[in-house]
Amino acid sequence: MNTIIRYLHFANSTQRLLRLCYNCEKLSTCKFLKRYFNSSRLLQYATLGKKQKLHVNIRYNEEYVDVREQLGEEDETVLGLYSGLKNHDRASLARAITLVESGHKKKKKQAQLLLMKILHDNMGEVAHSLSNQQTFRIGLSGPPGAGKSTFIEAFGKYLTGHGHKVAVLAVDPSSSTTGGSLLGDKTRMPELSCDSNAYIRPSPTGGTLGGVTRTTNEAVVLSEGAGFDIVIIETVGVGQSEFSVADMVDIFCLLIPPAGGDELQGIKKGIVEVADMVIVNKSDGDLIPAARRIQAEYISALKFMRTRSKVWKPKVTRISSFTKDGIPELWDTLCDYRKLMNESGEFINRREKQLKVWMWNHIKDHIMDVFCEDQDVENKLPSLETLVIKGAITPGLAADLLLKEFMKKSFKS
Repeated sequence: MNTIIRYLHFANSTQRLLRLCYNCEKLSTCKFLKRYFNSSRLLQYATLGKKQKLHVNIRYNEEYVDVREQLGEEDETVLGLYSGLKNHDRASLARAITLVESGHKKKKKQAQLLLMKILHDNMGEVAHSLSNQQTFRIGLSGPPGAGKSTFIEAFGKYLTGHGHKVAVLAVDPSSSTTGGSLLGDKTRMPELSCDSNAYIRPSPTGGTLGGVTRTTNEAVVLSEGAGFDIVIIETVGVGQSEFSVADMVDIFCLLIPPAGGDELQGIKKGIVEVADMVIVNKSDGDLIPAARRIQAEYISALKFMRTRSKVWKPKVTRISSFTKDGIPELWDTLCDYRKLMNESGEFINRREKQLKVWMWNHIKDHIMDVFCEDQDVENKLPSLETLVIKGAITPGLAADLLLKEFMKKSFKS
């Protein structure tokens, strides 16, 4: 009965449930759905899904979104990548992530079509199976030198050795001078790179703040569509305020070295406040006493933090990526977290909130793109920049003038 309640909570309503499953081949014969919903309605949606596939009118409130009108028809690129992802082809996953990272207008539409197909498949499979979420998204952050890449290789090899398929999305900082990125994380994971059950994808930040890229969410969805049940996101080496990855994952882990500060550093508001787990790395050799000390400091600091979950209190654990000590225990703790969050319904709630954050992030990015591409803004920008440089007007006034120029069209329309 608890499973049914969680499932209905995920479905939220009859219409939403049917919308998630409209393209499921077993929809019209699903015994669970027949028990709770009208059989003729199920048959109607199943037939609709087989005929129209992705191009159905998606209803919200009293209006409909015509996907075909907004994004166009599925072309050979989209269908080829979709087929490759469903067949768990690693090359297709690489090309799909490259597609969503592209800024070309046509490729953006192709990427949205591909993402919609994968999203519908992923959510439909979860809804039909009546089980909990099939994938586990793990965010990993920490200061430079904490040993994130070394830890991921040791942890990833442990997971693949236990039958899991692991995708690693590593984010590299882009140069503020040249705009380029080294993308060298795979060189620190030589064994995991050669593992057939693992996939490593380094991506540049491209100037995006928060330790992740603009398209990390999309890459996660594509990785899950390609059959990877565990997705690890490694952020750039970050400070106290760069924790955007927490809005993309099921559990956010903060990796720190043995010299990671004192109790006061742990109490400071910032990245520690949103961490679901703190992992002290390099707990081996002469560093074991220091690792134990910092573990005790952070355990004490977390007592003063307000927890984000009603069923989980952040934990502090010690591991060694070199000797592999503590890694099996760490995985057991992560599984306990996943079980508790699933049983309480917070797992699903968190993912639903993350979809809204994902939408708003796109809005912010696209508003800036539209603003910079506006012809009136482009015409006035050089003269206003000159006035700012000469000290004739303040940067704030120049920004207000540009925004007023940009918003004239909005008021006219």
